[in-house]
Amino acid sequence: MNMSGNSKVPYTIDNIKKCMCPKCPVQADSKCAKDKLNSLTKELGSIQEGGVPEPQNVPGIYCSTGKATCQDLNPEEQCICYTCAIWKEYKLGDGTPSMYFCQNGKAV
Repeated sequence: MNMSGNSKVPYTIDNIKKCMCPKCPVQADSKCAKDKLNSLTKELGSIQEGGVPEPQNVPGIYCSTGKATCQDLNPEEQCICYTCAIWKEYKLGDGTPSMYFCQNGKAV
């Protein structure tokens, strides 16, 4: 299992696939996030078993990897972290930060 530093959330293909960030209003209008999502979709189809994409190429799972590298996100929009299976599974509402991981950094 690949852990991202001291994050509560393992950086794994399964968690990347469960991640709700690509559907989040905070990054809905982000050209950067859309471009990364298109590239990620192609990469996931060809990634070797046990491999994971580089975190900076994934427009999501910020609860594991930390703040977004895309600079065109809109934190004025409603965060949907609390709707995510990962948020529930790892009880991220009890941690710090508890939401807006794209802006506040990974869950610890």
